[in-house]
Amino acid sequence: MTDAEALYDSILTEVSHVLIGKENLVEHLTVSLLTGGHVLLEGVPGIAKTMVANLFAGATGLSHSRIQMTPDLLPADITGTHVYREGTGEFTLQKGSIFANLVVADEINRATPKTQSAFLEAMEEEHVTINGETLSLPDPFMVIATQNPIDMEGTYQLPEAQRDRFQQKVVVDLPSADEEQELLDRIDVNPNLGPDDVAQVVTADAIDDARREVTEVHVAPEIKTYIRRLVEAVRTHEAVEYGGSPRASIAFLQTAKARAAIHGRSYVVPDDVKFHLRSVLIHRLVLDADAELRETTVADVLDSVEESIDPPGSTMDELVPTPDGGHQQGDDHQQTDDDHQDDA
Repeated sequence: MTDAEALYDSILTEVSHVLIGKENLVEHLTVSLLTGGHVLLEGVPGIAKTMVANLFAGATGLSHSRIQMTPDLLPADITGTHVYREGTGEFTLQKGSIFANLVVADEINRATPKTQSAFLEAMEEEHVTINGETLSLPDPFMVIATQNPIDMEGTYQLPEAQRDRFQQKVVVDLPSADEEQELLDRIDVNPNLGPDDVAQVVTADAIDDARREVTEVHVAPEIKTYIRRLVEAVRTHEAVEYGGSPRASIAFLQTAKARAAIHGRSYVVPDDVKFHLRSVLIHRLVLDADAELRETTVADVLDSVEESIDPPGSTMDELVPTPDGGHQQGDDHQQTDDDHQDDA
């Protein structure tokens, strides 16, 4: 078992002691942790968005903070400010909640756009500027933000620049009937079941080793071309006014490599890219004015693009790297998600 695979399995196993039916969500979070990305979780209230973030923080053992985003919150409440100390007659720096490895921004779309913008510099450059002083954030640094759907009362839609800082956006669905039944059974036995029931199962060194392993995952030229064609097809779609930037292409590359690593592969297959099609692009698209008249949604655009762009097929050069840095010919070693269903 590889370092990244062992890390993912440990986190998933520990979080599953409390969490029910959110395995894909843990996978998305692990992928972003290993690639320096940030995740936006969207869903109606009461479906464990914040719980998932807190459980993930507990299992990883990273220093973490939770910021409850409200309309009266100010940027300085997040980043920090200099405070005058009457006893010494001096100003001292009081760091904000953003100075943690893992920052949970709860209900981020309840804060005003001005306050939301406090995350822009931190999420892109991993440092913040306070009164002209630039301060580095802890490494690794990851933001997990939650939000309610934008059509709910009392929320502000995140600006495009803010949304683009998130490597992935994951829509959290309601549980199935069986999952909700199991949830009721667990809560009946342990009414206080929550983040305190999750223990740290990985170390900082293990995270560093797994992150290095991800960087060494092989990506065949055909896979890179597939990524470029997907992003290009979205940009040129008739219903899209603004598509994904090169940052989206890079997000595809990084998330695909991380997913390959946590499933025990040293190379990327097309399914690694397809798995992240929606999480990487769904929040980056801006539809044109006629899309609503045509009753076209972002999901419709992504579905049509996925169908129109053929992934590299079984007759292509093998995706597995050879010792000389190339890749093999044939199908004997090609693997898809079917080979790793037991790993997920």
